[in-house]
Amino acid sequence: MVYLTGAGPGALDLLTIKALRVIREADVIIYDRLANPEILAEAKEGCEFIYVGKADSHHTLPQEEINELIYQAALKYETVVRLKGGDPLVFGRGGEEALYLRERGVKFEFIPGVTSAIAVPEYAGIPVTHRGITVSFRVVTGHEAAKEKSQIPWENYKSDDTIIFLMGLHRLEFIVSKLREIGKPADFPIAVISKGTWPDEQTVIGTLEDIVEKARGLPTPALIVVGRVVELHEQLNWFEKDASSQG
Repeated sequence: MVYLTGAGPGALDLLTIKALRVIREADVIIYDRLANPEILAEAKEGCEFIYVGKADSHHTLPQEEINELIYQAALKYETVVRLKGGDPLVFGRGGEEALYLRERGVKFEFIPGVTSAIAVPEYAGIPVTHRGITVSFRVVTGHEAAKEKSQIPWENYKSDDTIIFLMGLHRLEFIVSKLREIGKPADFPIAVISKGTWPDEQTVIGTLEDIVEKARGLPTPALIVVGRVVELHEQLNWFEKDASSQG
């Protein structure tokens, strides 16, 4: 059995009970860069660990080879855990890996993870929806924005939806320019949250006019939130205030 498992947004205590159970039972764990390494300490003695992380400019293995690696592990081991940061199906390519296994007759299960798209803004005191401000939100990949022919329907983002860009820090200037191009005003609120839910989380609040400069030098992983809900950060920022008071 292969368990395509979400590790959550970073904080160890946001791992689900089911994910923790299969991690403790695993014969091999194939894990990503964004999965908290402390999770691996929960594995049983003798468990094999295989790192297949993808940084912005360097991939340990291309996705096709990762698919084959998981398949080969399933032929060798009884319990395989494919551990992914966040949720395995939110820009995690878990669907691609599952299809590859299914075509080869290998059983699999998805174990949902707490997605960073909601959890990271929440830890920064930014609700993705809030009565009287917005009733919906969109989750968009920041990596896709780098393509010449983007699939992102930018014209649809003129509404007051909250927009959450994952993995988009290196494309922040481009994202801001596209939002301005469709008519978002220069003073529209935007936040960049670096290392969300980790002890060293940082949130930078700005506008479309100044966020690129304000967020310069922030470490990855980082998430971008666009919308009026960003204005609630000052009132609802519980986590970073607690961390700074303890530090």
